Amino acid sequence: MKTNPLVALGRAGQSPWIDYIHRGMIASGELARRIADDGIRGVTSNPTIFEKAVSSGRDYDDQIRALARAGTPILDAYKAIVTDDIRAAAGVLRPVYDASRGDDGYVSLEVDPDLARDTKATIARARELFDAVGRPNVMIKIPGTKEGLPAVEATIAAGIPVNVTLIFSVRRYEEVAAAYLRGVERWIAAGGDPRNVASVASFFVSRIDTAVDALLLSTVERWPGSPKAGTALSLLGKTAVANARLAYARFLAIFDTPRWRSLALLGARVQRPLWASTGTKNPKYSDVKYIEELIGPDTVNTIPPQTMDAFRDHGVVADTLSGSGAGAKAVLDDYALMETGIEEVCARLEDEGVKSFLDSYRKLLAAVEGRLKIASAG
Repeated sequence: MKTNPLVALGRAGQSPWIDYIHRGMIASGELARRIADDGIRGVTSNPTIFEKAVSSGRDYDDQIRALARAGTPILDAYKAIVTDDIRAAAGVLRPVYDASRGDDGYVSLEVDPDLARDTKATIARARELFDAVGRPNVMIKIPGTKEGLPAVEATIAAGIPVNVTLIFSVRRYEEVAAAYLRGVERWIAAGGDPRNVASVASFFVSRIDTAVDALLLSTVERWPGSPKAGTALSLLGKTAVANARLAYARFLAIFDTPRWRSLALLGARVQRPLWASTGTKNPKYSDVKYIEELIGPDTVNTIPPQTMDAFRDHGVVADTLSGSGAGAKAVLDDYALMETGIEEVCARLEDEGVKSFLDSYRKLLAAVEGRLKIASAG
């Protein structure tokens, strides 16, 4: 009988997390089945996912009616709905958390996107959300913006698990890893047990290919038949994976230094790279491209349900990360010959990502408001 490729990912050192959550998925037992059958080791959420669930899900009717009867303000109602879902998912994943001794079994909950550029407010909200859920296997998602970096450090220093999201560039990844190390050192200095704090660095993948491929095709159109156009064509669909592989090479180097080894001896955990945005957006590419090409030890892949189904059906598991740094650098060196550098693309994608999450957050609040009004009117 064929081994489920999703389960095989775990044997290769990569934890598959599902990039999706809604109340019906928990109540129906779907999440528990995915854990048992597919080896799912964690769950991530974001405002877009919750907005869709709250807007269309009948599973929220009873709670929304109760919140409406109580005259609950919109923000408080949103917090109650979301934290209840996260708490319930954390309960389902608690056996995974216990069996892995805190390496996996997490549910990620995002700090309000309108705080992405506000360090102090992000720190306060991270603590508030963690306390509200009241479960050890919750990771608070903090964007890896310039303003988010000190918030990551402070939140880790408070002993709260953190999922650093919206990372696009290798340079920003290095800054995120540095913030994590400082946070762990502060937590230990304050008497905290480093085994009780975990973190992942969510590196977004497919969005990079979408942006870079458009630039490469414009280069081909401007200089058809030229060597530059030839280079551009050869790079289509390669830069996102190369960027992630280079980040993985940096991960291996950062977490193999005397500084890190001294922390590891005290029980500190590596901050694993998490591959996010791994659904294939270009139909010309394999629907499992961003899983198969990014498999390796000490990593996480947070996978949308449709991509998860595709990988279960025809995914191939092999270590495609170890030793891939040199080839990845060669791809990005070739891309450096183009007019737009990878760091410029990543900076733009970060800004777009912050805006996208903020737009989804506002839609989510509007959805909650709309349903409260309907419930109040009977």
